[in-house]
Amino acid sequence: MTHLTANVVKILRLLPRTALILTVLAAPVLAVPTMRADAGSTIEAPALRKSGVGFLLLVSLRRG
Repeated sequence: MTHLTANVVKILRLLPRTALILTVLAAPVLAVPTMRADAGSTIEAPALRKSGVGFLLLVSLRRG
């Protein structure tokens, strides 16, 4: 086997492993635009009730 043939065989042997690693690394990057395009994927917290306890606590702490 010549030196050139040995190099070609080595490259062909590493090619599937390299493709797998690149696919695993590129999957999250390629998934981001599809998540941004979907409007239904936003999770929002319910609106909090305003009870005014914060203002009362602030005033009582300043007097004390």
